[in-house]
Amino acid sequence: MAAMCLLVGLGRIPGFRCCSRCINIQEAEALLNPARFVQSLLIVPVRTKKRYFVPPKPGVKFQSFADMEAKARSSGVVMPQEIPERPINVSCTAGIFDAYIPPEGDARLSSLSRDGLKQRTEQLKQSTASKLAIQKVKEYDSDFRVKTFPEKAQEIFIEAHNYLSNFDRHKLHALVTERCYPEMVRGNRYKTLRWSFVESLEPPRVVQVRCPDMVNKGNLYGQVTVRMYTRQTLAIYDRFGRLMYGQEDMPKDVLEYVVFERHLVNPYGTWRMHGKIVPPWAPPKEPIIKTLMNPGPELRPEQEFEEMNYTVPQPRSIQ
Repeated sequence: MAAMCLLVGLGRIPGFRCCSRCINIQEAEALLNPARFVQSLLIVPVRTKKRYFVPPKPGVKFQSFADMEAKARSSGVVMPQEIPERPINVSCTAGIFDAYIPPEGDARLSSLSRDGLKQRTEQLKQSTASKLAIQKVKEYDSDFRVKTFPEKAQEIFIEAHNYLSNFDRHKLHALVTERCYPEMVRGNRYKTLRWSFVESLEPPRVVQVRCPDMVNKGNLYGQVTVRMYTRQTLAIYDRFGRLMYGQEDMPKDVLEYVVFERHLVNPYGTWRMHGKIVPPWAPPKEPIIKTLMNPGPELRPEQEFEEMNYTVPQPRSIQ
C-alpha cells in the first residue's frame, strides 16, 4: 500500500489519489531534497554599485577620443574640458626686461661721427630710464646704492660659481633665480668643473637698472645689469677624467654683463643672479673636445689585451 501510494504521489500511476500519509511522505522528501537548498542559495539577489558609465571592454578600441567622449556623454557622464595651463613662478621673472645692448667692442665712439651720435643718444635714453628705476628700487630697498652694489654683485657671482663647481644645489638656489638655475646646471651631469676667480681687471659698475612688473602693476621686480671685466680659469672634464674644455693653469680675460634680480614686494627677497647678456659681436666659443671610443680587437675568453701587443690606430686627417 505504501509503495502504491508512493508511486501515486510521484505521479507514476495516473487516475489514483494518494492518502494523507502519502502526502506527509512527499512533504518530508521535499524538505530533505538537497537541490532545494542549492536553488535557494543561487536565487539570493545581491545589489551592486550602480554604474553610470560602463568602462569599455579590453578588446574594444575606439576610433578616436571623440568616440570615447560621445559614449561617455550617452551614459550621462560629462567629461570636463582640460585647459592647458602653464605654471608661473612669481619669485622671479621669466626673462630679462629691456636687455642692455652693449656697444660694439665695448668702446666709446666719437660724438662727431654718425654712429657715435646714435650711441650717445641711446645712452641718454637708457640713463634716464635707469634713474627712474633706481628711485623705485630705493622705495623697497633702502640699502641699495649704485656705487656699492657692484661689489656685492661680484661676491654673489663668485659664490654662485664656486657652488656650481662643487654641485651644491641647495646653496646655489639661494644665489640664483629659478630662471637662471637650469641654464647653469644644464649639461653638467657626469662632468667635473674646475673654476676659479683670479682677479678683477676693472672695477665692476652698474650699466642699467630696470624695474618691471608682472601679473599686476604692484608686483615689482628690480633688475640691475653689472659690467664685469675679470680674469678667470675654467676646465671641464668628462666622466672619464679627460679634458673637454679650457685649462686650469691658463687664466683668461672675460668681459661679462650679468643681470641681478630681486622681488621688491617680498620683504624677505634678496638679490640673486638672473642671467647673462651675450652681445652679438662677441667671439664664438671654443669647441668642446668630445671623447670617442676606438674599436679594439676581438678577444677570446682566455686572452688578455696586454699579451696581444695591440697598437691603437691614429686618427686620419679628413683633408
